[in-house]
Amino acid sequence: MNNNNNILNFAKVFIVVDLCLIVFSITFYDLIWFLNTQVAFIGSLSVTIASFLSYRKNINNRISNLDTSKNMMTEDRDKIDEIDDPYDLYTEYEEIPEEELTPEKIKEIIDHEKKNVKKNSFKNTLFSAGGFVSIYRVIGYAFLIFGFFALNNNKLFLPIPFLVGLGVVPLSVLVAKFVFKTSQE
Repeated sequence: MNNNNNILNFAKVFIVVDLCLIVFSITFYDLIWFLNTQVAFIGSLSVTIASFLSYRKNINNRISNLDTSKNMMTEDRDKIDEIDDPYDLYTEYEEIPEEELTPEKIKEIIDHEKKNVKKNSFKNTLFSAGGFVSIYRVIGYAFLIFGFFALNNNKLFLPIPFLVGLGVVPLSVLVAKFVFKTSQE
């Protein structure tokens, strides 16, 4: 429920900031300025929403595929340890005495760790590919690029209002995060 409230709060901020931008554009400038800001705002907002949806789906898929039996829980852990450190992050590992560390042993440990890193980085890339190649995100970027070319081909493109429209979404997110974080404290 908290996640839905956060989404509604961000939506409210986007709407208020966009309404202020509309009033500012029409009052102080002309309809071409208004058109540039709105095309950029809608494009930027669609990319942001698409990124949010694709990464949320990616995280939910990872959570649903999480194998809790592979957690490195040892038998000597009691319930309090499992509550305090559910993923066994603070377990002390037995150090290898320095006299047993031969150059061959060190090389073997480094090779083993390199294999784990390569395996995990490929696995992470594969699992996160859905986040940056989602159809929603492609459509959002396509709308943004199409809007830019439509404005440019019709000789309506103005760079400053377009950049202002692009900047509304990231600035609104920052403002919303700051406002809602301070109101929760």
